[in-house]
Amino acid sequence: MNEKALEIVLEYHERTKHDYFRSARSPGYMDWDTQPDPFRRYLGAELVSLPFPRDEEARPYDEMFRPSSGSPAPVNLKNISSLFYYSLAISAWKSISDASWSLRVNPSSGNLHPTEGYLVASSIEGLQTSGSVCHYAPKEHGLEVRTTIDDKTWKSLTSGFDSSSFFVGLSSIHWRESWKYGERAYRYCQHDLGHALGALRFAASMLGWRLFVLPWVSTEEITKLLGLANSGEEDEREEPGLIAVITPGNLAPSLPTMFSREALDSIDQGEWHGKANQLSSDHLCWNVIDAVSEACHIAPPTGSRHGKSDDPKDVARRGEDQNWTHEKTTDSRSSVLIRQRRSAVDMDGETFLEASRFFVMLGRLVPSLGSIPWDCVTWPNSIDAGLFVHRVSGLESGIYALVRDADRHLRLKTAMNREFLWTKPKNVPGDLPLYLLAQRDVRDVAAGVSCSQAIAGDGAFSLGMLADFEASLQECGAHHYRRLFWEAGILGQILYLEAEACGIRSTGIGCYFDDPVHQVFGLSGRSFQSMYHFTVGGPVEDDRLTTLPAYESRK
Repeated sequence: MNEKALEIVLEYHERTKHDYFRSARSPGYMDWDTQPDPFRRYLGAELVSLPFPRDEEARPYDEMFRPSSGSPAPVNLKNISSLFYYSLAISAWKSISDASWSLRVNPSSGNLHPTEGYLVASSIEGLQTSGSVCHYAPKEHGLEVRTTIDDKTWKSLTSGFDSSSFFVGLSSIHWRESWKYGERAYRYCQHDLGHALGALRFAASMLGWRLFVLPWVSTEEITKLLGLANSGEEDEREEPGLIAVITPGNLAPSLPTMFSREALDSIDQGEWHGKANQLSSDHLCWNVIDAVSEACHIAPPTGSRHGKSDDPKDVARRGEDQNWTHEKTTDSRSSVLIRQRRSAVDMDGETFLEASRFFVMLGRLVPSLGSIPWDCVTWPNSIDAGLFVHRVSGLESGIYALVRDADRHLRLKTAMNREFLWTKPKNVPGDLPLYLLAQRDVRDVAAGVSCSQAIAGDGAFSLGMLADFEASLQECGAHHYRRLFWEAGILGQILYLEAEACGIRSTGIGCYFDDPVHQVFGLSGRSFQSMYHFTVGGPVEDDRLTTLPAYESRK
């Protein structure tokens, strides 16, 4: 355990809390002259355009939450295109007067998109005749070939993996978020990376593929594998996030616990193509973000995994049996709902959500009740939900708790307000760990602790994601801090898609008053901490905006 790194993480978390009378440090204004370019390009690298998928070929939405019983899609350029098209691509353009901006399949705080995606694969017809490392360019829906990998190096790199496996990587450009949000931006970058991870897992499921994050890959190894050492000038550099392996088929593989150092060195020392474009003309530095980022680095492997983790085979088996969370809820295809996902900007304060649909939505947040997307991570889940229920038909308004891991139930109950009821409503499915804590109108409370944003009280419900904070960091290490936000982002991605499936909308809320949230639930100290807020309900559309196709010029 690196105590110094953990101390930096804990200090950062306290420092970047919002309160009624103090906000985390930020620029305090929008410096439009230095607004970052939302699209990273590697100028001079070959760009391979990807073919556009057909929505009608995608799996029905509800089937996306469980492993496919059919044959997996082959690994080819068409299906690689689908993987990115339904996870990291542009979904639409919005315009008003002379201004226009893009929306993406993966959501982002402030639509600033700090997350970058990569493909590391062997030879694929139409892409490269050898292995390659490619950067995904969402504006063009194409892959920029950064470097090639010879057969010998590829075999060494993938030793211990299934022969059809390939890798995807994610990185973060902190400047894109800190330009607007200042010191709290590191949190939002990790939220966004979690959303992107969830989006990738769902896109892989559409193709009948498995995706597993490799928890033991060090920050240094990600840097070498993705070529991030030359990923832009210092203020705009890409911070290594994660590497995941994708394996076609339904069987969870046994995964090795380290990459070949010789293979990584060979890739790192190879010829890299393209120069990262400059995103802004000037920058405001936030040293505290650099410090916490470094503290969350994963050290090079020693042959064992970092922190407690589970075997992928055990993780993949969770929730695979048919249960009520796998029942049909919509006739829509996954492709349609994924690409129509939007963040609500306002809620109508009127729309009700049926209790039965609400229960399915919450059930899909619980790892033991659903395999996908929770099979993509091998470390223990650490987050429960404190809910503010406003308009769910058949359910009393009030404060509720969704306990996503039974082992935390007693500790969470003991840590919270001792006057809470902890009763289970009669119509709640027996295996859904949802408990009524206090029955009352909590619309003003929900809005108040979410930085006084009415949207948190005007939806059908909102929630705060409460992490098992200090204990999980002590057990897994400082780098687990990022994983808490990633888990919150995956939870948010499910809520986004579930809202679309219900014909309503949702939105993530990164601005909330940390300790006042804890006080609502009777929490004190650092045992549990709020990591992210969300609201779900009937949206109010802005009819001033025009929606344009994502890639009209190429379709």
